Amino acid sequence: MSDESFIREVDEELRSDRMKSIWKRFGIYIIGLAVLVVVGTAGVRGYEYWQQTEASRSGDAFLAALNLAREGRQDEALVALRELEKSGYGSYPALARMRAATVLADSGEHEAAIADFSTIGNDRSVPAAIRDIARIRAAYLLVDFGSYDDVAVQVEQLSGAENPMRHSAREALGLSAWKQGDFVQARQWFELIAGDTGVPGGISQRAQLMLDVIAASGQGGQQS
Repeated sequence: MSDESFIREVDEELRSDRMKSIWKRFGIYIIGLAVLVVVGTAGVRGYEYWQQTEASRSGDAFLAALNLAREGRQDEALVALRELEKSGYGSYPALARMRAATVLADSGEHEAAIADFSTIGNDRSVPAAIRDIARIRAAYLLVDFGSYDDVAVQVEQLSGAENPMRHSAREALGLSAWKQGDFVQARQWFELIAGDTGVPGGISQRAQLMLDVIAASGQGGQQS
């Protein structure tokens, strides 16, 4: 046996003895760590599966409620949506609340719909984007079933230059002011829309139409 082979065998023996020593001292901890890794991985996979299952179940229930509403079965749709508000997963409870308020509005129950949209708009547990949409929906209903001040309470905070919902908020405020005979205020809101960039086509056209109507009526002062 060469010196090199002898040294290699001794080195391997030493390493083997060292591993045995390490295993005797820390083997139980190594096994425990391995078990934790396996259990943890299984737990994560199980939780992901549960999330997917719950989301799928809530999605199916939401679509079924929408179909009931489209078929004119409003009472049944409301029952299904109210149940989803309680038992739904993820964003589906908030979406169910929004759709339930829409069903109420479509059924002519405007006060109840406004109350529901307003409640959603003030609920901090609801995602901010959905809260803002709820406020906009309440404001449009209040154009016909409330005062300008009621509309302002809902959406004046959304009418700032940097808010992505400003165009709809300004339109609701302008329509409410015009309906109540405040043509100066109405013109100011519609001019803000007309002078802004990135306004959706429908809102831009309606704003210009309202400016033309106000100008033709001789009300609202001089257009800028």
